Amino acid sequence: MSGRNRGPPPPSMKGGSYGGLQQAPVHQPPFVRGLGGGPVPPPLRPSMMDDGRETQFRVDPRGLPQHLSVIEDRLVAQNQDVQGLLADNQRLAATHVALKQELEVAQNELQRMMHYIDSLRAEEDIMMREMYDKSMRSEMELREVDAMRADVQNVRADIKEFTSSKQDLASQVHVMTQDLARLTADLLQIPTLTAEIENTKQELQRARAAIDGEKKGYAENYEHGKVMEQKLVAMARELEKLQAEIANSEKRGRATGPVGHPGGVAYGAGYGNHEAGYPVNPYQPNYVMNPYQ
Repeated sequence: MSGRNRGPPPPSMKGGSYGGLQQAPVHQPPFVRGLGGGPVPPPLRPSMMDDGRETQFRVDPRGLPQHLSVIEDRLVAQNQDVQGLLADNQRLAATHVALKQELEVAQNELQRMMHYIDSLRAEEDIMMREMYDKSMRSEMELREVDAMRADVQNVRADIKEFTSSKQDLASQVHVMTQDLARLTADLLQIPTLTAEIENTKQELQRARAAIDGEKKGYAENYEHGKVMEQKLVAMARELEKLQAEIANSEKRGRATGPVGHPGGVAYGAGYGNHEAGYPVNPYQPNYVMNPYQ
């Protein structure tokens, strides 16, 4: 301020003021922050201190004490300081009013900004909810897509299996078609086979009839053979008896002498005896035992 470089106040006099003049109030400087809370006196100039000591009881040429002029100067300076302070106070008051108005405007602006921020936050919350919902829907869709991918892979595997099964079935159908063609050809041959079967049945019946006839004939022949066998056995026995008798007769004839026969052929030759004079029998005995006996 304007009173920063002013000199210190004059030293006080014992017994009151000099010449009956009262001392003017001294302007105290404002408190300075950080210096103990007390007033800070202005710095004293050495020249003023010396002048105060020298002119304390000395009178200037006009007949007045020298310190009165100093006091008047100080009063003038203080008045100027007061005027400056009043002007500063008015400026500060105006500044205070302006700042208060600006503060109100700033508060209004701050309230508007707070409302705007609240609306932005609400919109942001809505957008965040929408984005969260979209993300959840997207995640669900992705899960569905993953499930669909798994289903598609399963379907592809099933298609491969069905394709291989189709090929197998096609080969089986081809084989069955060939078999069906053969069966169809065989079915076409069924009438011929039926006729052949009927002919075979008839031939079988004829063969059975022939076999039955042969069995009957064989039985008859068997019975006839048994009778003939018995007859042949009897004839063989008779023949053996005759041969024995012939042998005995020959033995007796040798003993008695040979006996001639006018026919020229001996009797024993008909029975195989070549020594006697009988003719040879052309029917030799061929007796064979019946194997079915």
